Amino acid sequence: MHIDLLDPEPFGRNEFWPVFTWLRANDPVHRHPEPGTGDEGFWVLSKHRDIVRVYADSDTFSSAQGMRLGSDPAAVTAVTQRMLIVSDAPQHTRLKRALHQAFGPQQMPRLEALVTRVVAELVAEAAELDELDFIDLAKQLPNRVVCAMMGIPRADWAWIGALTTDAFDSPDESVRSNAHSEIFLYFMELLAERRARPGDDLVSQIAHDTLVDEGDGTARPLSDEEIVFNCNGVLSGANETTRYSAAGAVHMFAQQPEQWELLRSLGPAGIAPAVEEILRWTTPGVHALRTALRDTEVNGTPIAAGDRVTLWNVSANRDEDVFTDPHAFRVDRRPNRHVAFGHGRHLCLGARLARFELGALLTEMLGRLDGFELTGPALFNSSNFTWGIRSLPVRLLRSRVPAPRERAAL
Repeated sequence: MHIDLLDPEPFGRNEFWPVFTWLRANDPVHRHPEPGTGDEGFWVLSKHRDIVRVYADSDTFSSAQGMRLGSDPAAVTAVTQRMLIVSDAPQHTRLKRALHQAFGPQQMPRLEALVTRVVAELVAEAAELDELDFIDLAKQLPNRVVCAMMGIPRADWAWIGALTTDAFDSPDESVRSNAHSEIFLYFMELLAERRARPGDDLVSQIAHDTLVDEGDGTARPLSDEEIVFNCNGVLSGANETTRYSAAGAVHMFAQQPEQWELLRSLGPAGIAPAVEEILRWTTPGVHALRTALRDTEVNGTPIAAGDRVTLWNVSANRDEDVFTDPHAFRVDRRPNRHVAFGHGRHLCLGARLARFELGALLTEMLGRLDGFELTGPALFNSSNFTWGIRSLPVRLLRSRVPAPRERAAL
């Protein structure tokens, strides 16, 4: 088995799955070379149990030295311990507790109302088109929601969405770095405006109401750098997961219309398990990187202090030891212990919002559409970090049953 997880081409062709099937069966803790770096390479973990164990052991495996392959070390140094995804305890705990105020249960009614409105608008617009590239709808849903949450002016939404894709999806490190810089500069300007004229948006709330517990009985406001770096993290996490999961779901429903009919027959109770299966099946966050802080072992393999360890979520979510018939898409799958949002302390902050977005989208589409028909091939992006469908031409099959709002008016 030829294994090169640094090659973007198999991801662009959606042909990387056999590599992980082989690794799980034959070499679950695999040493992967990294040519041209002067480095001895990195470890590849492919089994669910090993990946969950490393995610949970943040005292041994650090996030502060980078969270993806191919990162610019200087860029990592600039944000480490100030950006949630590249920080360790106790700073990670303090940042997450502070930022959780913006995503906690008390905020969900407002966010759910926003999501419901955006979803209804988007699906109604799309249903009038009959045919479209579904990614155009899928990328607008999280982008409209998160931009509205953050108080970003409507005129900037499309530009911000494109920058976010470049910052996290581009295989070119220089493109990613430039996009991150643009986003940081944008949020610095937006933050200055919100400090002067606060509103009811997320940036205003973080800037004026959020305090970081210093662990000694005192608290301080988040610094400008912490706010800007973590707004960037929120922007990316909110956009990419929902976009790729929504497009991946429609792709499968078009290929397997019986799953759409099954979901319809299950009623509202079927939405939550369907969302979890969509997340497992698509797994937009392909891998995460950790660095061993001390000598240890994983599944009997010695890991030295300083070694980089990669956790391949896409492989964990197809692990035969955890999921029955893992290569089948089943909207009624239970249980579903996927790691699409990671695990442990670094579980994605926006997981609740992403789940609600997907659930709202399914609910609205079930009320309006009988299904989907592919009108061209699905195209995938060439990234081993954030991955999914980048183009999905479909025909929307309008429902013969009036949509909920239309039924209410009859």
